[in-house]
Amino acid sequence: MIGIIGIVIIFAMVFGGYLAAGGKLGIIMTALPFEMMIIGGAALGAFMLSTDAAGAKHTAKDIVKIFRGPKWKQEDYRDLLCLLFELIRLGRQNPVAVEEHIEAPQESAIFGRYPRILSDKEAIALISDTIRSASMNYDDPRQVEDVLEKRMEANLHHALQPSYALQTVADGLPALGIIAAVLGVIKTMASIDQPPEILGKMIGGALVGTFLGVFLAYGLVGPFAAKLRAMVEEDAHFYQLIREVLVANLHNHAANICIEVGRQNTPSHRRPSFSELEEALKTVKQEAA
Repeated sequence: MIGIIGIVIIFAMVFGGYLAAGGKLGIIMTALPFEMMIIGGAALGAFMLSTDAAGAKHTAKDIVKIFRGPKWKQEDYRDLLCLLFELIRLGRQNPVAVEEHIEAPQESAIFGRYPRILSDKEAIALISDTIRSASMNYDDPRQVEDVLEKRMEANLHHALQPSYALQTVADGLPALGIIAAVLGVIKTMASIDQPPEILGKMIGGALVGTFLGVFLAYGLVGPFAAKLRAMVEEDAHFYQLIREVLVANLHNHAANICIEVGRQNTPSHRRPSFSELEEALKTVKQEAA
């Protein structure tokens, strides 16, 4: 919602200020379709040239995040901590029993209590692979920690590709606006024998290209790229929490300590309070009893 409000403010302030200063929208609206065709079409073509079909689909899908917001909410972090607590506790009590859950998460009663987490393939794979590693008798838990760190770095790099692509487009839009303006000037020079009032409109139309390129770059596409990057990095904390809790488990800390490590590493605006989490864990224990 706040993203839509931001867009409304941008358009209202830019074009409202232009009109308040005595500007006329007629010349902009006349030139807009042609300038947009040149600038927008060239930007789209350059984007498609610099990526593949999967990257294009990934970017188109992630643009929705700009308006939807981060995937993981505060209650999801709380649920994740509860899920990990159940798995760690079961793994300590009966290592064979926990294997049934991590080998078939979709059929697991434990995972089934947390449908939002269960629907995320990477979160489930990260949990299952790490707990499975614990049963392989690693001599040093830091080995698992290093593997997880590299895995999450690779995942984050992949998730950030759409924001990088959008930023590249934003960086190129002002130059594409200049190209559109130069083409407008060429068109104007071909009509140099026309009266001044006609030439003035033609030059004004040419300058719409420069305006449009800069406006799209710094008013829309650039902020979209920055917002998307911020949300991807915030969602990455969810997977980082999985790493912190399960690595603490590999070091044989008590289950409650492992969960508290995760709670402390949760972003402050998503972190459940100690009492809230304690109450949720009590409910988990009662359901498991």
